[in-house]
Amino acid sequence: MIVKSLDHLNSISVKISEKMEKGDCIFLIGEIGVGKTTFTRHLINNLQKNKGLKETEVLSPTFNLLYEYDIKDLKIMHYDLYRIKKASELDHLGIFSDRLDTIKLIEWPDLIKTPLENKLEIHLEYGQNEDERNMKFIGFEKWANLEDEL
Repeated sequence: MIVKSLDHLNSISVKISEKMEKGDCIFLIGEIGVGKTTFTRHLINNLQKNKGLKETEVLSPTFNLLYEYDIKDLKIMHYDLYRIKKASELDHLGIFSDRLDTIKLIEWPDLIKTPLENKLEIHLEYGQNEDERNMKFIGFEKWANLEDEL
């Protein structure tokens, strides 16, 4: 799918946010600067709007590794694993210790080998034009047919 603008990216995040629930895990895959955190920002802000909350600033957790967002009955765990170099380092983060209680958004998930239900991989690539991005969705369980729904 070719995403032609930030508004288009936002409309995709709206549709995904409407389907999200506890236990979901979204992997964001792509080069530096391709829009992983921008997509996450739209997604979290749309969830906040849907729950009647004020939109908050959503930053990349590259240096902190994790930012948490409490959105009424939802807890969003936004991970950026760019600086993690060994799979053994993931164990210390406890990413999947609360598998069913949170929604996980994970940038740079390359080292994660844990089998997951209700996982959605969002692959972003630079498009032909500066403002365009190519998005590909690989979904499991409830996310299996997402591209058809968009």
